[in-house]
Amino acid sequence: VDLFDPKPILNNRDGQKMPDSILGATEFAFIKRDKAVLKGSPAKFSKRGDCGIEYSNMIKQIGNRADDIALIRTVHGEQFNHHPGQLLLSCGKAELGRPSIGAWLTYGLGTESDNLPGYVVLAAGRGASGGSSNWTSGFLPSTYQGVPFRGQGDPILYLSNPPGITRASQRRTLDALGRLNTIRYRDVRDPEIASRIAQYELAFRMQSAAPELTDLSGETRHTLEAYGVNRPTPRPTAAMQSGDTYHRFSVNCLLARRLAERGVRFINVVHASWDQHGKLAYDLNWNCRMADQPIAALIDDLKQRGLLDETLVVWASEFGRTPLGQGTDGRDHHPNAFSVWMAGGGVKGGTVYGTTDDIGWAPAENPVHVNDFQATLLRLFGLDHEHLAVNYRGLDVRLTNLGGRVIEDVIA
Repeated sequence: VDLFDPKPILNNRDGQKMPDSILGATEFAFIKRDKAVLKGSPAKFSKRGDCGIEYSNMIKQIGNRADDIALIRTVHGEQFNHHPGQLLLSCGKAELGRPSIGAWLTYGLGTESDNLPGYVVLAAGRGASGGSSNWTSGFLPSTYQGVPFRGQGDPILYLSNPPGITRASQRRTLDALGRLNTIRYRDVRDPEIASRIAQYELAFRMQSAAPELTDLSGETRHTLEAYGVNRPTPRPTAAMQSGDTYHRFSVNCLLARRLAERGVRFINVVHASWDQHGKLAYDLNWNCRMADQPIAALIDDLKQRGLLDETLVVWASEFGRTPLGQGTDGRDHHPNAFSVWMAGGGVKGGTVYGTTDDIGWAPAENPVHVNDFQATLLRLFGLDHEHLAVNYRGLDVRLTNLGGRVIEDVIA
């Protein structure tokens, strides 16, 4: 209701009590039911692009790319706390130990890069509260797990050889380890041994590929300025943000393009926190100014390089925010209805799917469960969510759990 789904009626009813008939048995993370009052948005909305879809003025640059974006306004799930919600979004179910969507994609499609992981994670800000459970390989071989990269210095700690270890001596050590691991693999056929061999070899190749990846000296001044790489982080920072968040997020968006160019299959650019239980007007605007420029630049950059048609850019979170206020200037967690969007990669740009009710409380038309969204993402990658499955403990397990419906209307 503050970024992607304008609600003028909500604004007109600001401060009014939420009827019990609508509240029903809804659970909140923090709001007290007897104090549940509607809160209008501090944002202004305007029509963007030739499509005329309304976007918040807090994200003007993303809104100006509306003709490239398929916006879904009616995503919903069952989880109203962060970690379970992140597991549902990333892994298809609020359950630890399941593979993340990036692991499923690299399992189903492989990777086009010999010298970098197929699945890379780039984090800025505080990072996701669910941590590595959001990019785990679960019961798939660990080859498919996400690998967190740092945006400066060594992308992965301890990747470089320590003093006194030459590349030739390391090669001899890896060859010896490889022979021992191969013997062990022949005896027990544990797929994790094969994964270990592959990861040792990948780490060796990454010693030259990874530093080149994070060296931005070859990027033009225009590109660096477009992403906002050298812009200062405003003071005071928003809650739970570091002093270099703007720089880090800008670099990560640029690295995402560089990783895509080098054949990395899935890049997860993570930023937290957007958890505005208070200071909504300031903190949300702070976050939007951080994200708006580099994400718009990423879309433009991919398009200019002829990569957008084969690259899917996705904006998503574990839930939205209540149309109810929390305290004097905040919103609580709201999984009943929230927005996600996609650009490039076969989506129908300049479209909006789904309509929520007058206050943004729940879907009114075309609800999209999180599993439906995941099924649609897999289709855009050329995969059938019902057939991308692994037999685990006697069950055929898939990303979309027992559900999932492809949203054909957002596919070109």
